Amino acid sequence: MTNGERDDWGRIGLGVGPADRARAEAGVRAAYWQAGLPAPGTVVWFASPVTAAAAALLLTGGAAQVFADGLERETEQFFEAARSALAAQGLRAPGADECPGVREAVWTAPWEAARGRLQAELGQAAWSERWTLTSGALWPRLHGLAQRLQQAVVDALGGPEDAERPAERVHARAAVRRALREAVLGQHDAAWLAALAEDPLLDGLASVACSAGWWWPFADVVLLTERPVLLRQDEAGRLHSGEGAAVAFGDGFALHAWRGMPVPAELFRRLGEVTAEQIREQPNAELRRVMLEFYGYERFLAESGAEPVHRDDSGALWRIELEQDEPVVMVEVVNATPEPDGTHRVYWLRVPPSTRTAREGVAWTFGLPAQAYQPLRQT
Repeated sequence: MTNGERDDWGRIGLGVGPADRARAEAGVRAAYWQAGLPAPGTVVWFASPVTAAAAALLLTGGAAQVFADGLERETEQFFEAARSALAAQGLRAPGADECPGVREAVWTAPWEAARGRLQAELGQAAWSERWTLTSGALWPRLHGLAQRLQQAVVDALGGPEDAERPAERVHARAAVRRALREAVLGQHDAAWLAALAEDPLLDGLASVACSAGWWWPFADVVLLTERPVLLRQDEAGRLHSGEGAAVAFGDGFALHAWRGMPVPAELFRRLGEVTAEQIREQPNAELRRVMLEFYGYERFLAESGAEPVHRDDSGALWRIELEQDEPVVMVEVVNATPEPDGTHRVYWLRVPPSTRTAREGVAWTFGLPAQAYQPLRQT
């Protein structure tokens, strides 16, 4: 596989915009045929994986467990959208016995067979090298994205997990997870398809991956989803956006995230108005870090009334203790090279909490111990 082909699978996996429905449906028919199954009689499209998962729960009887946990009102919008889409195709909710899943035959068995054939052809060492060259770089990014979406679907349909009352919603969340295990990840299967897609028996699966999002294969019904309408990631491939949702679908299902950290939509909307005191009072350490990064460490130090704990010719060391979290420790340094207007720019370097002197902190940013940091000239 060339770099261009590998990049193509990367673009497929991270693609946004309307699905190519005709190609996806042809791919589904090919995948069923390659599995020795008749093509599904009914195809139903959904705008996002959450409404498709709700439809899968309705078709297999899992929705009853969600409603038994008292979540009917909270999940009403998703199940109503799912019922409408199913009804438009003349489908009701028949239950698991009448709507068996065929993921094992359509996806698992062909994938395992293709991998086995290629391993036998190449040998284990060459197979490992091929996986590294084709899929290795894509896998963490796409697998991480799919996991985040799966967790968001579980939270949306099964209710958010409550650490103080872990027994609540356990049946609903388990039912949603079972429904997700029946899904094929479509475009988010691009990482492993990068290594195996040359196998002609995977043509159907590859066609769906190139043209649509997640899908649920049942004996006579297939549920297909559109791709996201928006996806924002940082340079490390983490979901990240300071300007709204990091990933969003056409029906409004969306995730907010800051450098990979999930952020509740309600908190995200308030980030622009947050105060230093509210940051200090935030009990969740991970959300507090998100608020700090958005607010700015320099501003937080200035508005918290912090005082430097050490000064030397490298700069000033600042430290703020935070409840149930590691302290914020930063070195304030001044650029020795003047700006065109004669002023000197100030930079803030976040350093480990164990840092005791400004020189030690600056040296740490160069990967050096303090005693080895002896700059010949400041720039």
